Amino acid sequence: MKNLKLTVIIAIFAMALVACSASNNSTPSNSASSNGNGANQTENNGQANAANEAPTTVEITDTHGTVTVPVNPKNVVALDSRTFETLSDWDIKLVAAPKDVMPADSPYVSDDSVQNIGNHREPNLEIIAAADPELVIVGQRFGGFYDEIKKLVPNAAVIDLNFDVSEEAAAPGENFVNGFKDTTSTLGKIFDKNQEAEQLIADFEKAIEDAKSAYNGTDTVMSVIVSGGNIGFSAPHSGRVWGPMYDIFGWASALEVNNSSSDHQGDEVSVEAIAQSNPDWIFVLDRDASISSTTDAVPAQDVINNSPALQNVTAVTEGQIVYAPNDTYTNESIQTYIELFGNLANTLAK
Repeated sequence: MKNLKLTVIIAIFAMALVACSASNNSTPSNSASSNGNGANQTENNGQANAANEAPTTVEITDTHGTVTVPVNPKNVVALDSRTFETLSDWDIKLVAAPKDVMPADSPYVSDDSVQNIGNHREPNLEIIAAADPELVIVGQRFGGFYDEIKKLVPNAAVIDLNFDVSEEAAAPGENFVNGFKDTTSTLGKIFDKNQEAEQLIADFEKAIEDAKSAYNGTDTVMSVIVSGGNIGFSAPHSGRVWGPMYDIFGWASALEVNNSSSDHQGDEVSVEAIAQSNPDWIFVLDRDASISSTTDAVPAQDVINNSPALQNVTAVTEGQIVYAPNDTYTNESIQTYIELFGNLANTLAK
């Protein structure tokens, strides 16, 4: 009997060992699988977090090369008139700007927290140094101060977004279009406004196509700059505002002048010579209207309307005159040109 009990006990013990062994054999496998999945999950979570984590810097290309710029930088200084309205529309805070050469209605001009650097002739660059900026946006009028600004703020990202539309440029019209698109895209990357930038570029491209389609290809065009009550010839193909548009839209110029320049007041061509060219259209930039310090300037429309030499010109008798937005000279933003091209498209199509 004892032997029988002993046999039973031994059998039960053996069965227990087998069950334990089976359990031990399966546990490491399950544990390894679980640990492996956990490690993979952790790795995947890490990758997802890395993918979702917004970059803190972005590399952009300006006229001097590649520059690493903080995303959403603090203490921003903007000196390029092609950027003011875009930055304002995006609610970008500035610590300093050249208020003397900005439109009077710019929110930055009326904001006392934005320090005034003055104008490009005698700028107070020490204000930039004192502001301790992370980013300084240089361009156009202030492009000549690029090296000096870099020395003043060695720890800041200094970018020059200028693009060449001068008479020295091989393709001013192409540079104009690509320059605005690149500048807008760059600002979108820096200030995390990529969707807004893409929309502006799309609107810009559409405005160009609309204005191009509205032109009949044969009417002659005269572009002028009115400054100080005087009418100056704005040469086709290069220069500020009108020049590159001859290439962009294929305008036929009513007058060609040898050795013309991109001078901001226009070339010294007599009003009589302009009248003799008898343009079908006159496109006008009112330089004085955009300068906040100019209070006694004669509006360009009055100058054109009261010019005896122009009264029999087709553009005047037919009312075929387009004025650039009043603030164009100091607010050459992409928004300004979207508005201007829209005006051209609507007027030329009539």
